Amino acid sequence: MLFNSPAFALFLPIVFILYWFGTKGKPGLQNWLLLFASYYFYANWDYRFLFLLIFSTGLDFFSGIKIRESKNDKTRLYWLSASVLINVGVLIVCKYYNFFTTSFADLLSVFGVKVNFSSLQIILPVGISFYTFHGLSYIIDVYKRKIPSERNYVTYAVFVSFFPLLVAGPIERATHLLPQIKEKRQFSYSNAIDGLRQILWGLFKKMVIADNCAEFADLIFNNSNAYSGSTLLIGAFFFAFQIYGDFSGYSDIAIGTARLLGIDLIRNFAFPYFSRNIAEFWRRWHISLSSWFRDYLYIPLGGSKVGKWRKIRNVLIIFLVSGFWHGANWTFLAWGFLNALYIIPSVIGNTHRNYLDTVAQGKLLPSFKELLSMLITFGLTVFAWIFFRSENISHAFKIIRSIFSKSILEGPAFFPVKLLLIISMFIFIEWVGRERRHAFELKAYKKLNPGFSVLLELGLVFLILWYQSFDTKSFIYFQF
Repeated sequence: MLFNSPAFALFLPIVFILYWFGTKGKPGLQNWLLLFASYYFYANWDYRFLFLLIFSTGLDFFSGIKIRESKNDKTRLYWLSASVLINVGVLIVCKYYNFFTTSFADLLSVFGVKVNFSSLQIILPVGISFYTFHGLSYIIDVYKRKIPSERNYVTYAVFVSFFPLLVAGPIERATHLLPQIKEKRQFSYSNAIDGLRQILWGLFKKMVIADNCAEFADLIFNNSNAYSGSTLLIGAFFFAFQIYGDFSGYSDIAIGTARLLGIDLIRNFAFPYFSRNIAEFWRRWHISLSSWFRDYLYIPLGGSKVGKWRKIRNVLIIFLVSGFWHGANWTFLAWGFLNALYIIPSVIGNTHRNYLDTVAQGKLLPSFKELLSMLITFGLTVFAWIFFRSENISHAFKIIRSIFSKSILEGPAFFPVKLLLIISMFIFIEWVGRERRHAFELKAYKKLNPGFSVLLELGLVFLILWYQSFDTKSFIYFQF
């Protein structure tokens, strides 16, 4: 079920009413409702893969209890290893088997050895990377004794499969979400109103910004041989806003939906395109994944508290794994490797912790230095997105060669003024709300005329309805 579909527009109010009025505020009944709603939400995509979700949930739930009960370290390690290996093994088979076998066959062919591996015709289960990481963080935290194992299956199952975050995050931690599921939730009118505003802003990002940018980005990338360097550069620019609007829009809808139900999800985006260097960008982009790799991979490897070469190694591992997490394609690895190259100098120079504040905090406009830093960071990010969007490495390099050729001086094949004006309005609203949890948070506009806020809401609703399509477009990160 898609957030931007008529089905979800009917599903959410029904769940909301039953949740607050049909359960008498009892957490146990609310959790049963959330579990059934979440499984129904997931089964709407393909009911067959619901059993895989239930299997993964049961495996980690049972393993967590065994780890907690075991007093022998070897037994505890056994149950941790079993859970991790099975979960990661299923993920690898579903997502990476064909990539590994094809790449291995290509490598052998270089040495004159020809082999044919049978490929698996498997549909990638939607959200598998996200709910697998939910379970892994839980089982690792139990093993490290950061949290006790959960004894109530329904409570744990809701943590893994909570429908707002089930298929595309944020990637939650048991330390943050499980206590909320276990305790009594109180309805908050102000939270619900702001949750609706965040949903509205997320729908605008997806249906107006992302889907319209996608039309031009897809046209240009899919026919790159026909366009000049200037047009290809515009295509990369539109893809940058497509993926940001699409993914952060999903996160906004997920977080806003959870707030309607009295649950607070972790923030996933913090205005990344206003970053002043790449390190800051990665603290603001897909925060739940970046922090997951930091806590469960980067820090155990030694983080940045090691020698220079081990720092470089750790950064490369993190970004290559992050790229590979996104999909079984060399383009994602190249994208991760390029971002690692961007950030390594600041890690070596210990400047990667600069810019922990918000740009131009408390000010209307940035300084010239801040503006220049943001433009350079955005330019580097757009360049890296070329690899992310391209069909293969060769395709990416063809686009880059065209961009850095004389054809960059030619006029672009088209210049969608209306869309650029909407993007400009979008950037303005994001800038105004950059010190808030989301750009459309009511607090960001409290000093302005109340009528302006109402007009802005109506304007967003109008644009969403104007650009809505009966052909509901999926979210990019569903494929990951």
